[in-house]
Amino acid sequence: MTIWSIYLIRGADNSLYTGITTDVDRRVETHRAGKGAKYLKARRPLQLVFSQKVGNRSQASKLEYAVKQLPKKRKEEIVQGTFDCLSLLKLEPEG
Repeated sequence: MTIWSIYLIRGADNSLYTGITTDVDRRVETHRAGKGAKYLKARRPLQLVFSQKVGNRSQASKLEYAVKQLPKKRKEEIVQGTFDCLSLLKLEPEG
């Protein structure tokens, strides 16, 4: 099974970008090269400030959506380690 991760990147303007991937290092380098998300192209240099293994793609996508809905203050708490983003992931019972 492929493990997906969520990550947050800080742009030069102090904004936070949220994404998911199976290889955080490769994805961050893609962003730094100016490829991928258009949002980040004008916000270089970029700094990876958080990453967390999540599980499968479905779980990662749900968590990504939930994090993107958060106010910036709460995202900063994720970066600082004072808020566990995995608590946003409400797993549906299997079966």
